[in-house]
Amino acid sequence: MTQIKSQLTLKEFLTLPQGDITYELVNGEAKPKMAPKRFHSRLTLALTQLLTPWAKNRGEVGVEWAVTLKRQSRDWVPVPDLLYVSYSRFNSDVIEDEPCPIPPDLAIEIISPDQTFGEMSAKATDYLEAGVMRVWVVDAKAKTVPVFYPDAHPQTKAGEDSLEDSLFEALQITPAQIFQQAGIP
Repeated sequence: MTQIKSQLTLKEFLTLPQGDITYELVNGEAKPKMAPKRFHSRLTLALTQLLTPWAKNRGEVGVEWAVTLKRQSRDWVPVPDLLYVSYSRFNSDVIEDEPCPIPPDLAIEIISPDQTFGEMSAKATDYLEAGVMRVWVVDAKAKTVPVFYPDAHPQTKAGEDSLEDSLFEALQITPAQIFQQAGIP
């Protein structure tokens, strides 16, 4: 197992050796990201299948693509379960293999069994304060998708509620579609 020092700089974090564990940089420390379970994996696949056709020629959908942000004035490198960044903000010709260099339009976090909604709400707030435009928190137990906005209270979407948003023109999906696509009863 690799020994990782505490209080890493962004450069030190980004040059850590790759391994079986995904890490996020939080308060100068490399924090391991929870290993996904079955429903988490199915939801990631379902969201990818639903978002990718819509995103074609609009932007890029990334699965566990790290993003370099600031959190409380410190470097922060979260790894959202999925993200979307529009080509109007991110050049599609970029070929470097690096973390997303700008706050994405959308960060999606799927609540894992050992995580709480409160923890994910706090992370959603951190994303918004770092410049992310929307955050979806997908809750497999409740079968809901709370949507977080920078300038309004979160709205919890369930069943046939539309996740339609002026930021994502022509995207028309519902929580019911996501959970049905994932095969989650």
